[in-house]
Amino acid sequence: MKSKFLVLSLLACALTGYAQQTKNIVLISIDGYRWQEIFHGADSTLIFNKKYYKQDSATLFKKYWAASAVERRQKLMPFFWKTIAGKGQLYGNRDLGNNVNVKNKYWFSYPGRSETLCGFYDEKINSNSYPNNPNENVLEFFDKQKGFKGKVVTFASWDAVFRIVNRERNGMLVNIPGEVVKGANLSEAQVLANEQQKFIPDYFGDGIRFDAHTYAMTKSYVMANHPKVVHIDFADPDNFGHSGEYDSFLDAAHYLDAMIASLWETMQKDPFYKDKTTFMIYPDHGRGTGARWTSHGTSAPGSNETFLAIIGPDTRAGGEMKDKVQIYQDQFAQTAARIMGFKFTANHPVGEVVQSVFKK
Repeated sequence: MKSKFLVLSLLACALTGYAQQTKNIVLISIDGYRWQEIFHGADSTLIFNKKYYKQDSATLFKKYWAASAVERRQKLMPFFWKTIAGKGQLYGNRDLGNNVNVKNKYWFSYPGRSETLCGFYDEKINSNSYPNNPNENVLEFFDKQKGFKGKVVTFASWDAVFRIVNRERNGMLVNIPGEVVKGANLSEAQVLANEQQKFIPDYFGDGIRFDAHTYAMTKSYVMANHPKVVHIDFADPDNFGHSGEYDSFLDAAHYLDAMIASLWETMQKDPFYKDKTTFMIYPDHGRGTGARWTSHGTSAPGSNETFLAIIGPDTRAGGEMKDKVQIYQDQFAQTAARIMGFKFTANHPVGEVVQSVFKK
């Protein structure tokens, strides 16, 4: 009987051409981060304009400036360009015709996040104040699968994420600014992360917290509880972008690169996650260029241009992807499901898989 099941399993793999190894997935959204910085590094039109930074220029240039785009992007995002580019894939360098876009026509936060998580562009979602999302998302799809219940979590730097994910409908853990992680047996790191929230200034106002704190809440929870699906929603780049602080925008990107690297390295040392975990990293939208870099939406051309970074055991090592293609963010949810060995179905149509992600 066992041999029969083994034969059937091998036959299934042969028919699909794909033996799925990923058992856990980390979905990371970086609000309003541009593809330009991913692939070019610091923007010369902005870093040389003193209107957009407060730091000492010599210090800023030492951190992020170099003569070539390759050097600049490596200084800004070392994990992306050493580890992900070496073992994974980076999509979205439009100079090479490798295009990634949101499909929605609004080019801002709620619609972009909804499209990405639901795999569906809902034209009715046209405001950041939109109520609970009626569209089912890939996170709750995972939560319904055998062995996944209670193992799907979200940590966000922006409180609207609880409406986007619609935790009232699905009851999943969605931790937002101002909320603590509850439990009878919290780890020391979790207790500290909860406490720190009391002492962090509301720099951007209510409903927003710094990404470093969201990272601390996430990492402490991951190591204590070993969830199978982790969704992290970071927001610093967009907040500093709107403030016109290009130096802080670059710092935010650089520190997020380091946080993502730390989480990846920590999980790769844990037997539960090692060589069984995929990271997918993307924004919810882009932003404008030149004087419009502080904004996004239809008034800032280019805000629909995005990127995708992915690394994991089922992803071929393609590095900087150079094929002339058009990818949309409504494809990310189905791609995440496929990586985990599922087909995502919902109460709406779902975008197609990004086929080039997978090993052949």
